[in-house]
Amino acid sequence: MASTTTTASGYAAPAGNSQDVLALLGRILIAALFIPAGFGKIGGFAGVVGYIGAVGLPLPQLGAVIAIVVELGLGLLLLVGYKTRMVSIVLAVFTVATAVLFHNYWGMPADKAYVNQLMFFKNIAIAGGLLAIAALGAGRFSIDKK
Repeated sequence: MASTTTTASGYAAPAGNSQDVLALLGRILIAALFIPAGFGKIGGFAGVVGYIGAVGLPLPQLGAVIAIVVELGLGLLLLVGYKTRMVSIVLAVFTVATAVLFHNYWGMPADKAYVNQLMFFKNIAIAGGLLAIAALGAGRFSIDKK
């Protein structure tokens, strides 16, 4: 049976290396969503601008640049564990905003609502994971701990 430690917040956490390994794996898996998305937006910039404009948001070029900076830049910071708590919170807010703005299934025709409802709740779940990282920190295998 694995040993646990009780943290200052009162929850039981895996002791030692396993908590740090899980924190690293969590950061890698969530960053694996954001980093390729940011790179993809660079290569498909015109399409991203068109998509942002199609949902009625103002300044779609600026929105596309912001999305690239957030997804690629903050995704890389999350991956290496630099300013992890702040980065995770910003990514969580960004992810919830994209859920509301781009996956508003409640205002879509039935043929598009199902997939967008799945995408909406996927984003909400990702935001939850990011908030857990913000609460618990990056772990020992991060720049934050160096």
